[in-house]
Amino acid sequence: MTNVALVTGGSRGIGRAIARKLGQQGYDVAINYRRSRQAAEELADELRRAGCNAAAFGADMAESGEVNAMFHAIETTLGPVGTLINNAGIAPPSGLFQDADDESWNRTFAVNVGGMRGAIRRALPHMLHEKRGSIVNISSIWGLRGASCETVYAATKSAVIGLTRSLALELAPSNIRVNAVAPGCIETDMLRSLGPETLADLAAQTPLGRLGMPEDVAAAAAFLAGDEAAFITGQILTVDGGFTG
Repeated sequence: MTNVALVTGGSRGIGRAIARKLGQQGYDVAINYRRSRQAAEELADELRRAGCNAAAFGADMAESGEVNAMFHAIETTLGPVGTLINNAGIAPPSGLFQDADDESWNRTFAVNVGGMRGAIRRALPHMLHEKRGSIVNISSIWGLRGASCETVYAATKSAVIGLTRSLALELAPSNIRVNAVAPGCIETDMLRSLGPETLADLAAQTPLGRLGMPEDVAAAAAFLAGDEAAFITGQILTVDGGFTG
């Protein structure tokens, strides 16, 4: 039986690396995107050329109607989702807590937490019917330890950790595993926007002496998603080069 894996926010950065890794491991891969259609289609083409069954699907993860339509398209094209990688997320500009407006707060929670909720709710009926499934949520070390001037983002990523641990307990009797990866400072477009001086400082603060790469996170996510982690659920795996100690 084929295992269809959906990677939300799969067109760029960490999501792209995860989609590529799962394709290499034999999954049928659904690549979700919101704006980066060309990048998602190019990745799907790349995976198909490598012998993987893959396709790109557009949806704003904060919009339940779009999420439902996307799942219907995935089920029609590839089949029901048995592995869900909740990677889609946004980070508002850094700033003081009191300067964050309602629009920024609400949108960040709608994508980073609400998007996961919508995807999980849509994937669960099939997983519950089959009594099997794996969900991997992408959090952040800022969700574990907090970060000055990143309160909005950190609050959403902390919520992801609570969601992961609680849902793991709820779904364990149905043989559905729920885990999370908490990346540290990973070299993506989001991090590069901070500028070279900040990147150099973050690398210097990391005990391994470098920034992480999307492939480092992809390896962890693929491990938690797969059968080698069959007795692991409710865990938060940090991929941060020792940053959080």
